[in-house]
Amino acid sequence: MGFDAGISLRLLAIVLLSIYIVLAFEIVHRTVIVLVAATIAIIIGITTDLFEAEKSFEFAIHSIDFNTIGLLLGMMVIVTILAETGIFQYIGIKMSKASKGNMWKLLVMMSVFTAVTSMFIDNVTTVLLMIPVTISIFKTFRMSPIPFILAQVLASNIGGTATLIGDPPNIMIGSAAGIDFNTFLIHMGPTIGVSLIVSLILFKVFFRKDLRASPQNLEEIMSQDEKSFIKDKSLLVKSLLVLFGTIALFVIHGILHVEPSIIALGGAGVLLLISRIKPEKIFHEVDWSTLIFFACLFITISVGRESGMIDALAKVALGITEGDPWANFFMITWLSAIASAFVDNIPFAATMIPLIDVLNQNPTIAAEFNYAISPLWWALALGVGLGGNGTLIGSSAGIIAIGLAEKYGYRITFNQFFKVGFPFMIITVAAGSIVLMIDVMLKI
Repeated sequence: MGFDAGISLRLLAIVLLSIYIVLAFEIVHRTVIVLVAATIAIIIGITTDLFEAEKSFEFAIHSIDFNTIGLLLGMMVIVTILAETGIFQYIGIKMSKASKGNMWKLLVMMSVFTAVTSMFIDNVTTVLLMIPVTISIFKTFRMSPIPFILAQVLASNIGGTATLIGDPPNIMIGSAAGIDFNTFLIHMGPTIGVSLIVSLILFKVFFRKDLRASPQNLEEIMSQDEKSFIKDKSLLVKSLLVLFGTIALFVIHGILHVEPSIIALGGAGVLLLISRIKPEKIFHEVDWSTLIFFACLFITISVGRESGMIDALAKVALGITEGDPWANFFMITWLSAIASAFVDNIPFAATMIPLIDVLNQNPTIAAEFNYAISPLWWALALGVGLGGNGTLIGSSAGIIAIGLAEKYGYRITFNQFFKVGFPFMIITVAAGSIVLMIDVMLKI
């Protein structure tokens, strides 16, 4: 009681720094550390008079972006039901047969499929469903799946950056900046399209030795009937109809003036109703720890905003760039990319969102970037999306893929990932930032 705001700012900065350190070294599960951090942040807020104790619960509830939480929950339910049909195993076998043993052709098909799927089903879920299929195929080939696992992780982060629903940070950015699905795709789509082409060229260079290998037991794959992997055709049709219907509504949600979370939750409800699957079974598969992670993260960042920490960071940023709008554009892109390579891009994006809100209010930046949507939002989306490819711990998709690979007996070390991921990230961010800048200038 009676502390000044300066102390609350310093204490919150220590809490956030601690979150980043613990997440980077995976000392404690990320949900646990953020749950503890949110509790500490609320205590700091009360004891430094940022808000009254009686209003702490109300403050916490208003801090949570339920649009983000609802969108994630709805899509998790839809994709969980879709996965029950066996469609991803079907696609994996289909691509393997189409490649006819040509590893480069198979890598391109798997990477492009993973990238495109990650645009409409978040990249974490895409990786979760595709990696076991990839490992199963390569066990038959008697080849290491590691190059293909790495390629799919990198491609998933590339593809997920293109749309509002492709990557959790995008959902947060879209919700904070009021960006609809179409606007996000129109601005980020061309940049990510070029980045994906660059990615395929890099895969050819990085994995050239592995791509020259010839698979064994090819006839075993060729003899498999991919249709046998479809467990329930009726459920598959229902799931695809609901998924495509949900995506179609995302496209026009700006016209309907309905939040994406309502559309996703509505789609989930309809699919649960028509599939007649027991909700308990599906909800058991929902990643509740991630949803709690988001909620607690929003609370922690909100207390930081109340303490004046975001305003202080904005002043530092403006001091470094001397308020130059394009210098801020590239600073946010590269700062986000480098930082997201070493800390999870979700908490970093949560920290940067209010900072960009403040920067957009600067008269010089507002005058230069006189658009409906500030280019600084696109810079953040590009940086945190592609930056996560830099290291093994940079993105949720990477962490999940590495965990799955180890579960099946294929260990991918930090250095092994870094040797491919970091140069890949630098090149794709460089290419993407230039294309994005040109795209922004053409839309003036």
